[in-house]
Amino acid sequence: MRALALLGTLLAALLLASAAPASAHAALRASDPADGAVLKSSPRAVTLTFTEAVGLLDDSFRVYDPTNHRVDTSEAEHGPAGSDTARITFPKKLGTGTFTVAWRIVSADSHPVSGALTFSVGKPSATTASVSTGPVENPVTGSLYNIGRYVAYLAMALLTGTVAFIAVCRPPGPAALRTPIRTAWWALLAATLFLFVLRAPYEEGTSPATAFDLSALAKSATGRPGLALLARVALLALTAALHHLLLRKRVSRDRPSRPLLATAAALAVALALTWAAAEHASAGIQVPLAMTSSVLHLLSMALWLGGLTALLITLQRSATPLPAAVVTRFSRVAFASVTVLVVTGVYQSWRGLGSWQALTDTSYGRLLLVKLAAVTLLLAAALQSRRWTAKLAPAATVTAPARVPLPVGAPADLPAAPAAPTADEPPASDKPSPSDGPPASGEPPAASAGRHQAALRRSVLAEVAVGVAVLGITTILTGTLPGRAAAEAAESGTASAAAGIPAASVALVPFDVGTPNGHGKVQITLDPGRVGANSVQAVVFGPDGGISTVPELRLSFTLAAQKIGPLPANVTDRGGYWAADSVNLPIAGEWTMTVTVRVSDLDQVTVTKKLRIAA
Repeated sequence: MRALALLGTLLAALLLASAAPASAHAALRASDPADGAVLKSSPRAVTLTFTEAVGLLDDSFRVYDPTNHRVDTSEAEHGPAGSDTARITFPKKLGTGTFTVAWRIVSADSHPVSGALTFSVGKPSATTASVSTGPVENPVTGSLYNIGRYVAYLAMALLTGTVAFIAVCRPPGPAALRTPIRTAWWALLAATLFLFVLRAPYEEGTSPATAFDLSALAKSATGRPGLALLARVALLALTAALHHLLLRKRVSRDRPSRPLLATAAALAVALALTWAAAEHASAGIQVPLAMTSSVLHLLSMALWLGGLTALLITLQRSATPLPAAVVTRFSRVAFASVTVLVVTGVYQSWRGLGSWQALTDTSYGRLLLVKLAAVTLLLAAALQSRRWTAKLAPAATVTAPARVPLPVGAPADLPAAPAAPTADEPPASDKPSPSDGPPASGEPPAASAGRHQAALRRSVLAEVAVGVAVLGITTILTGTLPGRAAAEAAESGTASAAAGIPAASVALVPFDVGTPNGHGKVQITLDPGRVGANSVQAVVFGPDGGISTVPELRLSFTLAAQKIGPLPANVTDRGGYWAADSVNLPIAGEWTMTVTVRVSDLDQVTVTKKLRIAA
């Protein structure tokens, strides 16, 4: 258990350390006016079209004129085409020159996204950045929000899986599982309230200090992610009452009634829906089917991982070998859960990727490969546990034969009729009897059962440890732009071509991950290094000065003075170097270039460098 606690702490630290600007899941499909367009007359409105439905903020649009004064606009609203659009209108005609539009919205799956574009009226003009204070994306808020989501996943698994273990597997002494259930319930409630309080700062990119603004809390309560979190709190209140009834039934050795079990199942489905309604499944293609798959996937994970934890605790605290029927029942539940996990996981992977190429060309695909490897390891541990379960059942039967009552009034030495086998026991003819003596190996039955149970306990512990790691990977995966959305945005991207300016900006960014030979430099070339569309090339040099190959390189640009960004460069590996064909930097000024270099599966570092973009 101490090892599991350490693993959970390390995963939380990983979530904190790997937190970068949120990989939003709504990508800009088109804009009117188009990015870089030169118009003959002033437009009446600016309309953005995204790859999925989006939510709007109070400050979703900021428009700047050629002198970098903010332009008066209407409040942001959805366009006539539907909820996947965002639109503002201008109360009066614009002057001539180049105008900059900075925008920030919240995608349907609850992740914020920002960007910028330019258009010109009459003819293009140079723009000069002016200093204005204001918050940009806050890495502390994003890290805390990711940790809250991870704790919520863990608590959901432990709560649902342990209650199901008590109701279905019927272990002896279920009172020992009261503490895990209560801990999970309070952890899920605390994580849910924590996420609700952080919702507004997370969407707006502000620091956690702004979380207790009453107006921000009120606004969070009206958005879909906030409503899902509040619904989860209400469902947890009902779950507490139901848990009390279920546990009382088990302590009194009464089987829970079917209506009680049906109510518990309905509450579990409703809890899982609060995740599906605010994450990947709620946006994109085949939403009803995707939400159904997401609910089944989450519940199967909870039944398996939470049930494993409950089984481990029961094995640890049981003074005598656990009845074989309990382990057998859980083995059946685990097998069914794994089957559902595989089926729904394949569908969700297809839906998120969209193509085989995205499996290696996108961060989502590469992270999915890591998760598949971890799940394969988890299935191997589960297979080993199933083997020990099969060995434990006959050993436990020999150790603890069933007690059969004698007929009333019969002599004490009268042989009793054999009892009918239960649904979880083999026929009497297949059971070893005490008269059969010890197994052929000469080992006493009690010692054999104890040895098998100890081996099962170690195997289940390994399953739980790997399962906790899989949950951590899943939490990061749900915060990553799906490959299908990335491909769709790339195909319909609106970045304009460079205007033929011959100059280029070259920056050399040193990095050091803190491991032997884990340092070097990244040479980044921005062409033409001016306002507008720029091509990006990045070459990584190792400690010996030669060109080095790294598994991942990420690059983004932020102009803090104007609250623009981070704008991801979306560089891809071109074989020896990384490149992006077009990154639009709409305003001149001192931009912050953020570079993340990953040199191995575990070692990465994020460094920043100031970069002057000319008009």
